[in-house]
Amino acid sequence: MQLRPPARLLAAVGAAVLATTLSSCGFGYATDRVYTPGNGVNDRDASVDVLNAVIVSAQEGSGTFVASFANNSTDEPATVESLAGAGDDSALEVGDFDPIEIAPGALVNLATEGGIPVTGELGAGDFVNVTITFGDGESVDMQVPTVTDCGPYEGLDTSASDGASDAPTPAGDDQCDETGAPEQE
Repeated sequence: MQLRPPARLLAAVGAAVLATTLSSCGFGYATDRVYTPGNGVNDRDASVDVLNAVIVSAQEGSGTFVASFANNSTDEPATVESLAGAGDDSALEVGDFDPIEIAPGALVNLATEGGIPVTGELGAGDFVNVTITFGDGESVDMQVPTVTDCGPYEGLDTSASDGASDAPTPAGDDQCDETGAPEQE
């Protein structure tokens, strides 16, 4: 006499194997997405990527825009021509700066280049709407966070020293706790 497993048992085992296999397949894995840990925001929609954009502010009403610009073209140079307030933040005043040249396939980090001073209704914790225009006519709109001139951003707000603001001298270490984080009130 030959013993065969019941059809229901075979169906249940097959369903379990199939469910396990199908649940492990899919698209859009979190590990496949670009992720850059940091406070800043990224925009990768144009021929120049804007990476880790923030406004560093040591005092209410002024700050310094810093970001990294990565030229995606390996053949043609690119430039950043303008930065302007947008939407509700269209009154943002941007200090003068020469066009920022980015060699083919290269990256320019404004944190090491001095940044762009800005003034307006902004302070730590605010998001500021800006438009960045490139030399090829492309532009990107971003909501850029404003961070305190502490920790990794300490010393990056040059807006008061550039004369772009009538605000008092930056508070520097006075607004940071012993860990370099912003003081909690």
